[in-house]
Amino acid sequence: MSDLYSPIPELNLLKEFQDRLGGRFFSDGFELFDYDDDLDWFCGSADPEYLDRLIPFAYATGSGSYYALWRCDDRADLATLPVIFFGDEGACRVEARDLRELFRLLACEPEEEDLERLNPGHQEYVTWLGQNFGLTAPEHPDDVVEPAMGQYFQQFANWVQLATRGTIDVAG
Repeated sequence: MSDLYSPIPELNLLKEFQDRLGGRFFSDGFELFDYDDDLDWFCGSADPEYLDRLIPFAYATGSGSYYALWRCDDRADLATLPVIFFGDEGACRVEARDLRELFRLLACEPEEEDLERLNPGHQEYVTWLGQNFGLTAPEHPDDVVEPAMGQYFQQFANWVQLATRGTIDVAG
């Protein structure tokens, strides 16, 4: 049995970093939870074919929104799968083209009111991101989100509509 958090090296590194912070946050509302946790708690009666294509891995906000990898195809490198944001009110959207792009989004400067609460964890994260992946925060979150939406939105929206019979709203 392995002590690894997941089969994805990038997530394992992030989990080690999160654990090292000892409960301090580094990005507002973001927190890894059990890898590939049961989505029933959020998706209710969704078909298994729908749930099998999603790999949940983290809370995205303090209100219950979460991130999942979307198995849009059968690629072997799970870190290259698109990251989907599932909002606590039922909407969802393509957030990043892959995990490394999500990691860049998490490095965006916190809102002024969150700055004191997230520091020094946020600064440690920015340093960690550069040291481990050679990445920095984007100038603006849309620099990551818009290309992801451009590449995957239509495919994702079509898949969600078919898989959920239109019960989940995809934000465009």
